[in-house]
Amino acid sequence: MDTKRAWVTLLTRSSYLPGVITLAHSLSIHKSAYPLIVLVTPSLPEKSLQALELESKCNSLLVIHPIELLLPPNGQRSASVASRFEDTWTKLRAFELTSYDACAFLDADLTVYKNMDEVFDTHLPGEDWIAANHACVCNLDSDVWAPNNWRMKNCAYTPLQHPDSLTKATPVPSSAAPPDTYALLNSGFFLFHPSPELWQSMHHRFQTTPDLFTYQFPDQDFLAHFFRGKWMPMSWKYNALKTMENWHRNIWRDEEVMGLHYIVDKPWEKRVASDGVGGHLGRDGKTHGWWWNVWEDWVANRRDNPELVGILEQLVAKPLSQDEDKKQCQENKEKGLPVPIPGHDN
Repeated sequence: MDTKRAWVTLLTRSSYLPGVITLAHSLSIHKSAYPLIVLVTPSLPEKSLQALELESKCNSLLVIHPIELLLPPNGQRSASVASRFEDTWTKLRAFELTSYDACAFLDADLTVYKNMDEVFDTHLPGEDWIAANHACVCNLDSDVWAPNNWRMKNCAYTPLQHPDSLTKATPVPSSAAPPDTYALLNSGFFLFHPSPELWQSMHHRFQTTPDLFTYQFPDQDFLAHFFRGKWMPMSWKYNALKTMENWHRNIWRDEEVMGLHYIVDKPWEKRVASDGVGGHLGRDGKTHGWWWNVWEDWVANRRDNPELVGILEQLVAKPLSQDEDKKQCQENKEKGLPVPIPGHDN
């Protein structure tokens, strides 16, 4: 019997619609054999839902799946480091997709640059395990919200070297438990086998654990605790955090990136000027440029659907005129962008 597999993502607000559209398009470009199930909540504005419906007629991989928001019981609030994480609890509803044998969750700000279907062939030690990527805990820019043990020497990517890192990941020690850094995962990608039993167990933990309010990265910390001792680390290439281009030169290779995770600021929020500066600290111009290439390819393929393109163009930064480009380059220079990376040769 054929195995039923699917990619899954979540969309709760319009600001991430460009990411979902380009994620679906990138899966199509690279000829994935599996659909992208887009979990949508009632919080998504009608215009954005309309855009998804129009896109689903153009891209057969995109499948819309309405769900309800998943919120902590009794109005609990987590110690989340950013307001954009408030909706991420709802990612856990991906485990409700029990009609599928295997699912791989991809965040809406992840774009695929090579066919990644091979992840579904990963053998997990048990049906109640997941596969994921280590969290990068280098914190080279000394963000104040980061725990004290978030240092490059404690990061699971630091001991690795190319090319072994393409097929191997740092093992999770059997005794490790959060907040041990080697026990932390990044939930931008995770592979799992849905089942009623797994979802029931997870939902019960969600409803009863007193730890929810302590989690800085809500769903991510929950998964690391729930699957303690039951998650398998995967190669960095499936969930390549854009910061790793600079922070982990020991393993990063442009040509090996399969899934690029645009953490923090999103590429569609601002165009990359001719100086190549892009991103929060100005270091992400190249990888943001990759996203804009996918966007332009999508637009070129949807010219016969002006209504759809019109909705999306309202959500992305407009192209820069020659004068605007010159102004942005000057502003970048005055701000000292790109900001040098502490402890690295620049």
